This record gives sequence, structure tokens and C-alpha cells, in this order.
Amino acid sequence: MTAPEGRGIAGQTDTFRILHVSTGNVCRSPITERLTRHALTDRLGDPLSGGLIVESAGTWGHEGAPMEANAEVVLADFGADASGFVGRELLDEHVIRADLVLTATRDHRAQVISMGHSAGLRTFTLKEFTRLVRAIDPATLPDPRDEGVVERARALVRAAAALRGWLLAPTAEADEVYDPYGAPITFFRSIGDEINQALDPVVTALTGVRAPH
Repeated sequence: MTAPEGRGIAGQTDTFRILHVSTGNVCRSPITERLTRHALTDRLGDPLSGGLIVESAGTWGHEGAPMEANAEVVLADFGADASGFVGRELLDEHVIRADLVLTATRDHRAQVISMGHSAGLRTFTLKEFTRLVRAIDPATLPDPRDEGVVERARALVRAAAALRGWLLAPTAEADEVYDPYGAPITFFRSIGDEINQALDPVVTALTGVRAPH
């Protein structure tokens, strides 16, 4: 299932595309992509049935490369599917089609925004977006049962963008997910935990469904 190109946040289609961005697209963004899919599946059954599409790319992406073996281990720890992953270099078309871009670091965010395509209002670091989402009253968002998950997701991005200038990070490092490339599995696991904790409130806000326990 693919969404039409040139859509971005302003378009009106039945899908909502989330793009995760890191450097090589072999560690952080693959972990984030697959943990997002896993969390969406837990809540929706099939994310595509709700119109949500999740993918990733890297600003210096290793085109065609598999994800790092330690990244696969981390995903297995969470019960998430690592199969079939192929690394991609970030292209204009990926940004154009994305309704929400979540990056590992502020540098990645700046690189995405510098590509143009009116990406500023829909591009955040993952932890920045988590912080903003926590400040949004879910009652102000469309009910996904009435208007669908896609409409709720679009409204969430608009609300987060409106809050950004008012809710600043406590420190510059607070919005960063550090690169575990080449690190031992213990560091990969700590990064995986960090990503998973940041994603949980985001996926809950996107879907209106809390994680099953």
C-alpha cells in the first residue's frame, strides 16, 4: 500500500505516513520504525487498517544494507519483527510524502527541514515530539472511533507544532537519541529502552488506545 506523492500534512488522503530518520538507517531508525509498527499492531491489530504507514531512512543511509545485528537483537527483546528490513538513504520524496517526521537528533531534524518541502511543521526529534504530546489534552483531539486514526494523527501533529515554541527542552541533550553504532549490545539495549519509552505516549496519542498490559 503506497500513498500518493506530494501529500504531506496538508493533503487529504486515507493514510498517514510516519518517517523515522537517523544517520545510517541501520541502528536507531530501524529500531524506531519496527518498534512503532509493533506498538501500533498491539493497539490496532493491523496499522494499515487504520491508515498508518511507518518507514525510515538515513541522512547518510546505507542504501540496501541490513540493519545492525545488535539492532535485531533489541527488536527481538521487545517481540518486534526485524525481518525484511532494507536500509535507505533519505530522499526528497520520503520527506514530501511524510505526514510526520521523527528524527533521532536535532541535527537530523535540521537536515530534514533544510530539504524544504514545508517540512518544518511536521518534523520533530522523537523525544521532542514525546514531550509535546504529553502536554496535549487527548480530549481536544478527534475521536478515532468517529473520525478515524488518520484525522486524529493529523490533528496531533498540528497541536504539537503549535506548542513547540512554548514547551522547550530542559537541556539540549534531552531531545537526543545517541548513536549505538559499533557499541556493545548493552548500549544498544539501553537505546532500545529509551526509544520504546519515548514511543509509548506517542503511539497512545496517535491511536487513542493505551498499550495492552
